[in-house]
Amino acid sequence: MRRTLPLLPCLAIWLALPAGAVELPVRSVTLSNAGLMQIGRLGSLAPDAAITFRVPVEDVDDLLKSLLVRDPLGQVEGVRLPAQDLEAEAFRGLPLRPADFENRASLLRALRGQAVEAGGASGRLADAEEVEAGLRIALVTPQGLRLLVLREGEEVRLVEAGLALRLGRAAEALAASRSADERLVEIRLRGAGQAREVGFAYVAGAPLWKPSWRLVVPAGEGEARLQGWAVVENRSGADWEAVRLALVSGNPAAFRQPLYTPILVERPVLPVRAAERVAVQPDTGPRPPPPAMAMSAAPAPGPMAARGAGMAEARFADQLAAVPPAAAASSAGRVAFTLPAPVSLRSGETANLPFLDASLPAERLWWVQDLAARNPLQAVRLRNTSGAVLPDGLATVYGAAGAEAGGYLGDAEIRAVAPGESRILAFARDRDVLLSAANARSESPVRVELRRSLVVVGTVRREEVALAVDPHGAKGRLVVDLPRRAGATPRFTVSAEGDFGLRHEALLDGSATTLRFTWEREGRQEIPLWDAGLGDPVLLRWRDIDLEQSLRRLPGGPGSLETLQTVLERLPAEAPGRAALAGVVQSLAETRRLLDAARAAIRQYFAAEAVLTRARAAAEDRTGPEREEARRRLNQASLAAERAGATADAAWEAWQRAVQELLARTG
Repeated sequence: MRRTLPLLPCLAIWLALPAGAVELPVRSVTLSNAGLMQIGRLGSLAPDAAITFRVPVEDVDDLLKSLLVRDPLGQVEGVRLPAQDLEAEAFRGLPLRPADFENRASLLRALRGQAVEAGGASGRLADAEEVEAGLRIALVTPQGLRLLVLREGEEVRLVEAGLALRLGRAAEALAASRSADERLVEIRLRGAGQAREVGFAYVAGAPLWKPSWRLVVPAGEGEARLQGWAVVENRSGADWEAVRLALVSGNPAAFRQPLYTPILVERPVLPVRAAERVAVQPDTGPRPPPPAMAMSAAPAPGPMAARGAGMAEARFADQLAAVPPAAAASSAGRVAFTLPAPVSLRSGETANLPFLDASLPAERLWWVQDLAARNPLQAVRLRNTSGAVLPDGLATVYGAAGAEAGGYLGDAEIRAVAPGESRILAFARDRDVLLSAANARSESPVRVELRRSLVVVGTVRREEVALAVDPHGAKGRLVVDLPRRAGATPRFTVSAEGDFGLRHEALLDGSATTLRFTWEREGRQEIPLWDAGLGDPVLLRWRDIDLEQSLRRLPGGPGSLETLQTVLERLPAEAPGRAALAGVVQSLAETRRLLDAARAAIRQYFAAEAVLTRARAAAEDRTGPEREEARRRLNQASLAAERAGATADAAWEAWQRAVQELLARTG
């Protein structure tokens, strides 16, 4: 007899829980500041039973990447869960689509052509529609078309058993897809044969746990009370009932990978081979060769001490409710705070839970981060003596004594503090303390080195910042952060260096004072004694140059002497090379004197030459007795020009001898 199945059977469906399936409770949760959570489930498992649980769809990739199962007796067969696109997979290959489940008539119309049995008749389904009497279907039988009206309780059975099973799965998948934000996961174990304790854990994305701090600071130097609270959110999809909660601060490498998403690898399409086309380029005649291209190379405290009292501080600190300490465990780059009491938190809830209560050495101080600021910051320096890393967080600062006791002072950001390290936390601006800054620059010669035709002057450039501070009688420590200056050496006391730059600390006694911060950088200045482009000045002839145009290029010309005299005046008495420079300046001054004398003699020579030229022209133009007088004057002018030339030559040679002495001094 042929077996048939109802159209919508009540089957042990594909998505139903397997027999003996157990959902283990959440026992431990570890939240990380890297946006991760580690969920641990633990419980008793019957022999040959499977583990099932639900997870949000966005966590399935992480589950498949990180699942770790603990079973002392059994073996892991694997993990089963519905396809990511459950609905599309369930309807793949079926003659209907999810929209066909809108009503029974549309569902049957989608199955037109399928072999069915209904109302004692069998045939292939042709049509279906709702009528007043019930559901009317049309069957195509060997004898022809048969119409049936089905009433409530009557069935339409599919003759093909496989299609009926797949249709049942599609219906269940359609129901499951209505809650598409989570998936049912099954972990299959085998080989145990007895009850035992099993567990599993996995890592998934989660909201950051957010530490916040309550900081009660002393008026001056003493102890601060630091309480840490953590804001946690349960976004795991499961309730937490008395779980062991740990809060981890670290910087792990964390990645996501689409393990749950079907990935189809593109393959190259191999074309069907045909005869190759023959391509012929027409002959267009010869062309000249392309021109050669030139190639270029590629470039290739306590400031508040006077405002509070120690007894008031102690009483206020005692009034704070104690926080049960969390167990802190540190490893390389990681610290975990495990809360002492179990935590219960329903899925979707948020809690604020205390995890740290510590007394830390503290000092109130002023902090200057911006030299242009009118007032310094109020701050406190804490030293971490808790033995554990304090993670990043926002601290709400309260006063501990006097007028500040229990009062809100401001908020401060805490960056991760390792055991033994100190941090300065700024929480307000002190308007009672005034600041004013000014800048200055100077450059001084400190050494001299002589070279041929060159004087090399070593200089020190000083950049100074002066900070005037008026604390109006308050006493305490002032911390000033100054930027580094590339190539410059600080000439003030640096207490620390870091991302903040250079840190300087000073104690203020209540009176107005000025702090000076100086940087020095070495430089050099080259002062030529003459222009080397002229060649050796000893071999230079004055008749071969335009003296007045070349004056600045000559040894002793204007410029070098004045510059070196200024350097000598500013050079310290004990500076290296000062005596040698003094000799060069003296020699250069003599060279200047002789050069001026040579210039005067040369000017006289050119004047005599002009007279000679005019006398020569007159002698040529005159006749008779006037010609004789013109010749006499010509002879006189010629003798005067000759004497002027000899004087100019002598003056020039004297200048050249002075240049030789200058060369001897400069090596």
